[in-house]
Amino acid sequence: MALLTFFISSSLLSRWRAERKRRMETLTARGSTRTAAQVLANGGVATLCIALYLLTGDTRWWLAFVGAYAAANADTWSSEIGALSRVPPRHLLTLRPLKAGDSGGVTLLGLLAGGAGSLLVAVVAGWLASASPIQVAAVAIGGFGGALVDSLLGATIQAKYRCVGCGEVVESARHCGSPAEPAGGWRCMNNDAVNLFCTLTGAMMAYVIGR
Repeated sequence: MALLTFFISSSLLSRWRAERKRRMETLTARGSTRTAAQVLANGGVATLCIALYLLTGDTRWWLAFVGAYAAANADTWSSEIGALSRVPPRHLLTLRPLKAGDSGGVTLLGLLAGGAGSLLVAVVAGWLASASPIQVAAVAIGGFGGALVDSLLGATIQAKYRCVGCGEVVESARHCGSPAEPAGGWRCMNNDAVNLFCTLTGAMMAYVIGR
């Protein structure tokens, strides 16, 4: 149910008012269809955590499993709903105004949406597993923390490229059908790597807080 809550809600939000989020999809080259790398980045940590739970019986690994999906859901909700904000996003660290879809940008609407997305996964999983309020809170906090780390990495070291065709700063090494020029960040830190750290943070925070 943790997986389904993330998958169904994020898939629906990716398609909701898609015409208003066209620029975000163009910059990330992500679209509404998940690739194998994106699935691994969003679900690999959770799969490892639930395997460790089955092997050890340690409830903290179950919390980490749910925390990873809470972080993935928080990140998706924050991006998809935040892109609809009427207030322009601001850089997470410098607070300078950015365009909708730029890496490292946050809005109040997006932050609230991220918190709601994390809480939804925590409540659904906690209710079905009869988890304690502290455990639900640990997952919700971990998920929101993971989304913040995602934004932090996007604002600092995520790879950025400048398209030679349209001039936009994008997250993909190819844009407008041709290679894009490096414009900052670490080449190894692409969007999938950032998502991996997002879910890893959510899992670790839920594991530690829920002890």
